[in-house]
Amino acid sequence: MFAAMAKESRRRIMQLLLSAHPAGLVAREIQEELGISASNLSHHLDKLKNEELVRVSRDGTYLRYTTNIEALQEILTFLYAECCTRNKAVQPEGILQIGDRLSTRKTLPKS
Repeated sequence: MFAAMAKESRRRIMQLLLSAHPAGLVAREIQEELGISASNLSHHLDKLKNEELVRVSRDGTYLRYTTNIEALQEILTFLYAECCTRNKAVQPEGILQIGDRLSTRKTLPKS
């Protein structure tokens, strides 16, 4: 899953699909929004689908893509448990929501 999310194009696709949750988007809508070629989009969507990060269903003659919320929750649970709970590599209060981006700020470990 992490390898699939390593590419900026795939992260942009995921952000777009999350903003359209729960209805999702058809491939043409994703392509128009991101301005990438159909073949490039197809490649990225296949990678995300193979890692079960997105789901695809037929909507008439179109393919509709939606985020797999369960898979994202699994990733977030893992990261939170490993980074914020077990080894305290990241302090939970150091995670902030800023606009549309998730970022971390440096906080000193508690003594």
